[in-house]
Formats: sequence, structure tokens, C-alpha cells
Amino acid sequence: MTKTIDLTLSVTESPQALARHAAKIFVERCHDAIAQRGEYNVALSGGRTPTLFFETLALSQFCSGIPWEKVNFYWVDERCVGPDDQQSNYRLAKEELLHKVSATHFYRMKGEINSQDAADEYESLLRRHFQLSEGEIPRFDFMLLGMGSDGHTASLFPGYDGIEITNRLVTDQYIREMEAWRVTLTLPVLNNARACVFLIQGKEKHEVLTKALNLLSDRTLPAQRVQPHNGKLYWIVDQDAYTG
Repeated sequence: MTKTIDLTLSVTESPQALARHAAKIFVERCHDAIAQRGEYNVALSGGRTPTLFFETLALSQFCSGIPWEKVNFYWVDERCVGPDDQQSNYRLAKEELLHKVSATHFYRMKGEINSQDAADEYESLLRRHFQLSEGEIPRFDFMLLGMGSDGHTASLFPGYDGIEITNRLVTDQYIREMEAWRVTLTLPVLNNARACVFLIQGKEKHEVLTKALNLLSDRTLPAQRVQPHNGKLYWIVDQDAYTG
């Protein structure tokens, strides 16, 4: 059986160009989603590269044409900290984007409560908002992803069972190396998105990026297993990450 992946690889000259390219895709897909379905459902990640993307998207040349009242913001994953903590993915998006534009609909993962309760609560929220029946999976219009130097994406890490979970939309996981709990969307949710957009920058990501983009290799990295079955996969990388 042949599996076709709708994949686009874009190599940009700088992190700034990477952020601008991602912002253009965000805006284009926003207009398409609203024209077709009346709303735009987005899932955000945290980290260094999304910070520049958030700052760029908040610029008037990008944000002015977006009907923000029709954009719903969710999160791909969250650290188990409070919403005002420096490590919070929610805080990052709030400070660099959401409070700079007219966004009014955002639904954070509650990192300050017990991680299992936070996962259960967020799964219930997704089921309500997306009006899901038993066994159905939410379909995000735009999912922002990154990749760690170990190949993890969202909070799905190599060597942990979270990447294998198929009967949940959201799960919690204790990451031993970080001595920390995380809450994350599961792989079936990622792979049901209309668009998954990886943003990768920096020389330190070159080795893992080379492996992740090798479609003929065994899919040992969580990031390699993100292959939307009915959507678009974007890898947007800067020159340093691509060439080392």
C-alpha cells in the first residue's frame, strides 16, 4: 500500500524570513478556513522559534487583515506550571501575540492543576467545542509544531509511551530527563489536522532535521510520525538548520 504525504519543505535565509513565511501561511489558511467553515481553529506550541513567529504575526502587515473574532486558539502542549510562569506556553503566546491583537477566543491547558486532571479537562473541552461523537477526533485548521534536538514534538518524546496513545485526545506525561510533567495532544490529533507546520531554526537542529526529513528511514523520532492523513505538512527551516 502506497501512502502519499502532501509535504512542502521551505528553506529560508534567516529566522526572520522563516517567521514571515509561516505568518503568510497562517493568514492564507485563516481566510480559507473562515470562507469555508466560518471559523479558524489553531493549536499553538511554545519555544524559541514560535516566539519570533508570534511577534511577526502581531505586525500590522499580517494581523490587520485577520478577523480575530473568528479565530479560536488552543494549545498543542503545556508545561505543568501556572499561566504566569516564565515556562508557560500560554504566557508566551499571550504576551507575544494574543494581547497585541484583537483575539478573544483562547483556551489554555491548565498546567497549574494535577496533570491528569488537566488532560481530562482539556479533552472534555475539545469534545464540547468540536462537537465530537465517541471515537471522533478534532480537526484543527493550523497546528504549529517545533522539534527538539532529540526529535520530540509537542510533548511526545522518544522512548515514552505518550507517542503510542491512540485512545485519548490529550494525555499527561512525566519526562524524567526534565523532572517535569507535561500535558499534550496525542498523535492522532496531530495527524488529523488540516495543516501541521513545523518551524525549525539553528545549527544545533541540523543533525536531527536531516534524520527527520529522511522519508526512507525508520520513523523512530516522534516528529517523523507527524504525517497528516488528510492534510498538509509544512517544514519551514532556516538555512542554518538545513545546512548545519
